[in-house]
Amino acid sequence: MPGLYLAGLLVSLVGMTVLDARLHLFFWRAPWRAAAVMVVGVAFFLLWDVLGVALGIFFIGPQNLLTGVLLAPDVPLEELFFLLLLCYTTMNLVGFVQPLVARGLRRAERSGS
Repeated sequence: MPGLYLAGLLVSLVGMTVLDARLHLFFWRAPWRAAAVMVVGVAFFLLWDVLGVALGIFFIGPQNLLTGVLLAPDVPLEELFFLLLLCYTTMNLVGFVQPLVARGLRRAERSGS
């Protein structure tokens, strides 16, 4: 069914957004910084994809779940949304883990002094 993969990616992105809004992990913590990180991350991985395609490493496999829209040769539209999800998930994870690590370090400092 064409578009099913894109639909799954969009549902996942909505889930990441809800999680971010609820816990203030990334965009809800610092929107401008988050936007800059997201743009740099997605641009890096798009460049990575283009180089991989040019070297013959990356290619489009079975397309029955894809929309058929290509951003570049062998770079489907879904790749952009996948990269957004990849970067968003990673930054939400960082936003969640960072305070836990900081709290653990503070606790270790207090008990070590």
